[in-house]
Amino acid sequence: MPAEAATGLVVRASDWSETSRIVTLFTREWGKIRALAKGGRRLRSNFEIAFDLLTVCRVMVIRKGHGGLDLLTEARVEQRFAILRKSLAALYVGYYLAELLAEGTQDYDPHPTLYDTAISALESLEAGRHPALVATEFELAWLREVGYSPRLDACAVCGGSVGGEDVVWSPAAGGVVCPQCRSRVLEGVRLSPGSWLWLQRLSQGEALPASLPPPCDVRQALGLAVTQVLGRRPKMLRYLDGQ
Repeated sequence: MPAEAATGLVVRASDWSETSRIVTLFTREWGKIRALAKGGRRLRSNFEIAFDLLTVCRVMVIRKGHGGLDLLTEARVEQRFAILRKSLAALYVGYYLAELLAEGTQDYDPHPTLYDTAISALESLEAGRHPALVATEFELAWLREVGYSPRLDACAVCGGSVGGEDVVWSPAAGGVVCPQCRSRVLEGVRLSPGSWLWLQRLSQGEALPASLPPPCDVRQALGLAVTQVLGRRPKMLRYLDGQ
């Protein structure tokens, strides 16, 4: 089979043998792929330093299909993000993005918008955008792309109006819930009116101050939402606490 070209972000890499590596790439063309890079651990190979985590690279891939590993024949670095070597907070957010892409998407399920959002998120870290804000924006984009966009304009259970001084976010319901439906949800996070409005503005794509972090209750709510969808708490979430 001929090799095909794709552009992807390295979201995971592990050693396979003394000379080879298995690399997980989130590509714009095909979504997530897992491929074997024979000779990828050698100092001199066709893969340069392209398999460093969170590197954007142009790859040539022989696709195997049927659940087997693809075969990488060539990789060339397209883009690297210097901020990830300078800022620990930015690095943690980058690792969090990689975790959601590696474990929260299906193999060969293309999401070009999510790919573009991931690259934009890393570029915005480079530009100085607050790391916790970047993480929050990406969480909302990831939830939307995998089909779990939270409902913020009305009750996620009954569709009724939500408001007042006591807004509750339910990860199980998939958004905010009205007072009448709160007894039907097992877990929730109380959002201040300001945080609820902030979330709505962000979800609608409104530009928010780049240097300001999201409210703490918003971070807690979205962390629970991501955990609900993944079925487990992401490993990197604990490193984002307090950012």
